[in-house]
Amino acid sequence: MTFSAGDRIRYECIGDDGLPLVRYGFIGGVAGSAGPVVVMLDGELGGDVVNLAQVQHVTITTVELLLHGTDLVDEPELRRGLVSLWHAEADTAGLDVDSLHSIGDGECDAPGGWCLAELIAGGAHYVLRAVQLPHEPEMVRLRAGRHSGPG
Repeated sequence: MTFSAGDRIRYECIGDDGLPLVRYGFIGGVAGSAGPVVVMLDGELGGDVVNLAQVQHVTITTVELLLHGTDLVDEPELRRGLVSLWHAEADTAGLDVDSLHSIGDGECDAPGGWCLAELIAGGAHYVLRAVQLPHEPEMVRLRAGRHSGPG
């Protein structure tokens, strides 16, 4: 993956409390094709030099939330709330979502998997899904993927 100065990025790191943390910012400079890169994080004045493996381009499909608790997908009220949580994260990431249409309580499309909303970004159609992770069943991943149906 190549980066250029000014690219919008998602930076995964460990916070001061020892928990995983996702931050957003821009590439300030690239040392070479193997990195490291300088990231200018939102809300900070200086840049941080980070490993290339810790950053990825911000796209509609790379913005995700990892949340703890199966009740988030088991309870219809909580599933409905996941759409707003993801949309807030997309706003924080700086993404423009052209339209977002919730699918009520969601539609179960696989064991532990729920389609929660349909959205359009950049003229392309996506589906927002919540999925229990098979290797960590207490964790729920919330992420948009390409819409495979008509439209």
